[in-house]
Parts: sequence; structure tokens; C-alpha cells
Amino acid sequence: MDIIIRPGKVEDMPTVIALVKELAEYEQAPHEVEVTVQELEQDFVSEYFNFIAAEVQGKVVGICLYFIKYSTWKGKCIYLDDIIVHDTFRGTGIGTQLFESLILLAKEMGVRKLEWMVLNWNENAIGFYEKFPTVLDSEWILCKLTEKEIKNYKLPS
Repeated sequence: MDIIIRPGKVEDMPTVIALVKELAEYEQAPHEVEVTVQELEQDFVSEYFNFIAAEVQGKVVGICLYFIKYSTWKGKCIYLDDIIVHDTFRGTGIGTQLFESLILLAKEMGVRKLEWMVLNWNENAIGFYEKFPTVLDSEWILCKLTEKEIKNYKLPS
């Protein structure tokens, strides 16, 4: 199987959204996907995120979606949001090739940190990342405000 790893393109967005929805199904949260193809296209063009694509026979079968973030202590960093490989291509090494491509990009860019999160129940993903020199950090707690909390927040008078 010939796998081509290449930079993502705006034309890939219909496949990107399909992969995102496939991942959401796997994680038993299909109702959580709110982003649209149009939003993905606009945000990609606006450089809010970038991705690396894995292509087999001219079709995108996997992505590694990331963005540049800035750390007050470290400077420029990369945040990996997701590696998604179509279920029929899992176990073929595509995820590894995508992740290694991101590691090489991090080296080329001279970033000081590449970080991501993984669900604590997702043993397959944890096992995947443990094949690399990954630091599993239990020191930090994920904090968030959802769209609902942001919209409903009232400044104290």
C-alpha cells in the first residue's frame, strides 16, 4: 500500500469533517460535533489550524490536525488536536507516519514543546503514544468553559 503524507489542503475539508464525525462516533459523542465544512475551510484559510494528510490511492484516509500555540514559559509550541485514521486503515502504520511527520515539523520549526491530550479510557491511543518518548503528565488539570458558559457569563457589577 502506497501512503502519501502531505500538507493538508482546503479541498480536503469534506473528508476532514467525515473523519472528525467518525472519531466522534468512536468516542461515543457524535452529538458533540458542531463544526461545519464551511467553518473548517474558513478557519484553515485563516490559519487557526493546520493539518497533515495521509493519502492512499488519491483519497485522504487520515489526518493529523494541529495548531501553533504560545507558552509564556516555553515560547512557540505545537498543540496536536487529533490524529484520525479511517477505521479501515487503522493498524497500517498511517497514524505513526502522521505523528512522526508532526514531530519532524516540530523539530524544523524549533518549537520547545509538542503537546496533546488523550482520553483516560482510550487505551489504544495511550498505547500508541507510549511507543514514543511521551511524558504522560498527571500534574495538570484540564479546565474549560463551553460555548454555553461563555455566552451566559455575566460580568460582576
